[in-house]
Amino acid sequence: MTAPSGPEDAGHLPAMPAVASAPAAPPSRTPLIAALVLVAVLAGSALFASGFTLGLQQSLAPGTSAGEQELFDPFWEAYRKITTEYVGSYDPKQLVEGAIKGMFGALGDPYSSYMTQEEYSNSLSQVSGAFEGIGATMAAEDDSGTTCTPLSVTCRLLVVSVIPGSPAAAAGVMAADRLTAVDGVPVAGLTTDETVQKVRGPRGTSVALSLVRDGHPLELSITRDVVQTSAVTNRLLADDTVGYLRIDGFSGSAAGDFRTALQGQLDQGVRMFVLDLRDDPGGFVDAALSIASQFVASGPIYWEEHADGEKEPVLAQPDGIATDPAIRLVVLVNGGSASASEILAGALQDTGRATLVGETTYGKGTIQQWHLLSGQTGGFRLSIAKWLTPDQTWIHGTGITPNVVVPIPDGTPSGDDPQLDAALSILASGPAGSAVPAGPRASGQSTGPPSPTPAPPSPSAIPSPVSLRPSWTITVGMLVDGRRRS
Repeated sequence: MTAPSGPEDAGHLPAMPAVASAPAAPPSRTPLIAALVLVAVLAGSALFASGFTLGLQQSLAPGTSAGEQELFDPFWEAYRKITTEYVGSYDPKQLVEGAIKGMFGALGDPYSSYMTQEEYSNSLSQVSGAFEGIGATMAAEDDSGTTCTPLSVTCRLLVVSVIPGSPAAAAGVMAADRLTAVDGVPVAGLTTDETVQKVRGPRGTSVALSLVRDGHPLELSITRDVVQTSAVTNRLLADDTVGYLRIDGFSGSAAGDFRTALQGQLDQGVRMFVLDLRDDPGGFVDAALSIASQFVASGPIYWEEHADGEKEPVLAQPDGIATDPAIRLVVLVNGGSASASEILAGALQDTGRATLVGETTYGKGTIQQWHLLSGQTGGFRLSIAKWLTPDQTWIHGTGITPNVVVPIPDGTPSGDDPQLDAALSILASGPAGSAVPAGPRASGQSTGPPSPTPAPPSPSAIPSPVSLRPSWTITVGMLVDGRRRS
């Protein structure tokens, strides 16, 4: 498709392709270590996430090659028919946006989609640590628990988690609630992105949600507000002998906040830790890489596998503060642990650095590139690679099976936490200074043993996650159709 040579308006038609242009240069296969990454399903997710490209944006040559010219002839034929004979009014820019949206829809990939300028900006703003909305994480799932789109009777939009202290929490929204309508309008036929945009809105405004809970309808009116997300919380447990660290999302500040909290507990003499990744929808994978590197001294944290099958390791960063094997670690996960949190959990499990306790994770194993289009026409996210655990296991669609499976039984009293109790029991069962046994490897598709890797590179600086840059590479639970914060 030929890009117009100048700004479009309602009175001008984009130029027809006339001559073949050189194809765009292939994207670099260098691991996106020096990059900011959101792995996901949330901040609209990921969310999570192999980095904001710090190098040059790939040059995208406009137009079509000679071999593709015939393929695009029907498009231009339809476009010309509309612009010359349609009896109603139309906006050429909206026609182009609709065509782009249709291309991504034809991929059938819930993690690849077109976004308007507002949707693109809103999606990225959620990982900044504050956004305007109700504060609920949502995911679209079919009867088998697989991510789906569009929403329908068999493709349900469910609340995965509610941010503590948010308007959604105050109104009584609960995990597993099914959203059926927004302001009285059914969500059937919409994508998760489109529905989340209807739920979100400026602070002080209200939104009416129609929910189904345990088979019973429920109507809630919620006043939107600025939702503050504290990515990292910490406290001491077991008579101050165990450090508890919880990550609620891999925002741009999460890695630094985590290192500060971890260092503070180490300075108090703590040598046993529980890392809680339950209901963590993901975020910047660069943050997951940094946090994993606090415990893993060397080797791959994860691998990237590209469309041509080439695999490259993303290595641990130097100067981790808890790489001593005598520092013992248990990680809590569940079905709400997605994307960047799975990269972290998979790295700690495969390297034998930690024992995973809880329930099987969400299972998102792809990396998306986010690209801002020219001419204020929005942007898109496109799945460009798989990510694999250090043992080269692809967990997409299957998730990571914990070493110790501990479900939360129905009817568990509020305040009881069998999974945390199990983690503390594991830590207490070993002598001081002993490593926690890692147990079996993660579930998924293994693609072979890792190959030798070079020395770790230096860590990269992390730019602001909110500014609209030309190109991002992301794998995020929180920012994809599968999992979004509202």
